[in-house]
Amino acid sequence: MSPRENGSEEEPVIRDNRKIDPETGQARDSAGDAPEGAPGNPGTQTAAAPAEGSATDLLAERTADLQRLQAEFSNYRKRVERDRIAVREQAVASVLTELLPVLDDIGRARDHGELTGGFAKVSESLETAVGKLGLTTYGAKGDPFDPTVHEALLHSYSAEVTEPTCVEILQPGYRINERILRAARVAVAEPSEETATEETAAGSGESGGADEN
Repeated sequence: MSPRENGSEEEPVIRDNRKIDPETGQARDSAGDAPEGAPGNPGTQTAAAPAEGSATDLLAERTADLQRLQAEFSNYRKRVERDRIAVREQAVASVLTELLPVLDDIGRARDHGELTGGFAKVSESLETAVGKLGLTTYGAKGDPFDPTVHEALLHSYSAEVTEPTCVEILQPGYRINERILRAARVAVAEPSEETATEETAAGSGESGGADEN
C-alpha cells in the first residue's frame, strides 16, 4: 500500500505563481496576494489612522462635556448662594418691620425725656441689636424732599426755602442697606409763589445783563 493510500502523507499543495492569468491573459497583481497585516501592507496603516483619529475626537468630546458640567455646577452654586442670601434678607426684613412700632415708641419716649432707668437700658440693647442686623434710620429736618424715600403727610409754602424741603420729621425712615422698610414721614414746605416769581425775575435780569455785555 502506497503512503498516499494509507493517509500517512499529505497531498501536495500546488501554488500557481504564474504572473499571467492563463484564462484572461491579463497580468496578475502580486501585491494582492500578500497576506493582510504583512509589513508594507497599506491596509494596516490606513486602519490604524482612523483609530487614532476617533480616539482624539472622543477625548475632545469628553473634555468638552466635563467643562460644560463644571460651568453648570458653578452657576448652580452661585444661584443657590444668591437665593440663600435673598431669603435671609427677606426674613430679617420681616422681623424688623414688626419691630418698627416699638422703635417709634422708644423714640417718642426719648423726645419727652421718659427714657430713664431700666427702660433706657432695654431700649439701648434693642437698638444695638437691630443695628447689628443692618437697620438704620434716616430723615432729618432740612433734607431736600425726595418722593422715593419720603412720604409727605403735611404740605405748606415758605419763603425760607428754595426747593421742596422737609421742614419736620413726623416719623423717621428705616432701611436695610439700600432697601427701604418704611419711608420717612415728613412735613414738606415749598417756596411761596412770590419767592418763586422773584427768583425767576432775578434770573431773567441777570441773563439780560449778560446779553447787554
